[in-house]
Amino acid sequence: MSGIGARGLANGRDFVARCGPGLALSVLVAVAAVLLAPVVATVFAIPAMVIALLIGIALNPLAARPIFQPGLTYAVKNLLRIAVALLGFRIALGDIIELGVATALIVIISMTLTIVSGFLLARLFGQNAGYGALAGAATAVCGASATLATATVLPQYKGKEADIIFVVVAVNALSTVAMVAYPAICFWLGFDDRLTGIMLGATIHDVAQVVGAGYAVSEEAGNTAVIVKLFRVFLLLPVVLAVGWYFASATAAKTGAAKVPVPVFAIVFLALCILNSIALEIPAIAPVYVPLREALIVASTWGLLIAIAALGLGTSMKAIVALGWRHIATVSATTLVILVLATGLIAAFA
Repeated sequence: MSGIGARGLANGRDFVARCGPGLALSVLVAVAAVLLAPVVATVFAIPAMVIALLIGIALNPLAARPIFQPGLTYAVKNLLRIAVALLGFRIALGDIIELGVATALIVIISMTLTIVSGFLLARLFGQNAGYGALAGAATAVCGASATLATATVLPQYKGKEADIIFVVVAVNALSTVAMVAYPAICFWLGFDDRLTGIMLGATIHDVAQVVGAGYAVSEEAGNTAVIVKLFRVFLLLPVVLAVGWYFASATAAKTGAAKVPVPVFAIVFLALCILNSIALEIPAIAPVYVPLREALIVASTWGLLIAIAALGLGTSMKAIVALGWRHIATVSATTLVILVLATGLIAAFA
């Protein structure tokens, strides 16, 4: 065996020894969540990602042992970035272009002002600006995935992990309420199926609830809602870049020096969106590409599950309980902001 091969094997063994226990525990929690999800769904509409988070929190006393820490850290920092990057395979730019300029502007304006409102509300309630960024991005972009992606460019602060978990749980709960309530709002406003789809896709946080709400109305509403939602997901890259730049600038203003984080995973996400859009239009490679794309989408889903399980395992229930009404108020208010803005703009211009 060559020297390079021997070093690679030794590094691999070292990685398994350090990170194996924590990763294995995270995988077990993710698998348990997937197995429990259909059972839980008969009573509550809770996705596997939130179940994994809750199981992880319950097992925190076990996971707090030093043997698990390297693997949990790797999952939250490295595996998470890979999983978010692979989300790019879900998006085809052609579908987004078909939305039209007016719809795109409605979504962009609503998202931008929602993110700004997150910062303003956090300041109003005396919270860390990082929580405002998490709440704003989660409600503006795509719920749990945006929360986790945004967290990677935030500076470390006391209570950050608890804030992340709270936002993930809160946006899921609010999305479930929206899935039931928002179609009724559209009916009351007299929106047709197309406008209903735009409204649902532009305001509901998580993709699963967008699908549930849209197709419960009609196929046209469902198809439109999913495309609008994917456009919001596509805008994850500029959101992450903007948040990272904001905090780097704030640091520079205080210390005189700061490095703007370059979220490589978000750039890869954009590259994969473009690759996906091109590859789907080439009939010669589609038979090979499509199965590979589906496999990588599944890999992305599992990566997010494992990462969020690790996040839960690393957070104590005591830290969550310590969060007060201000956390609820902030994320609820940002949800109301995007609802009012998007719906008003749709009624006026769409």
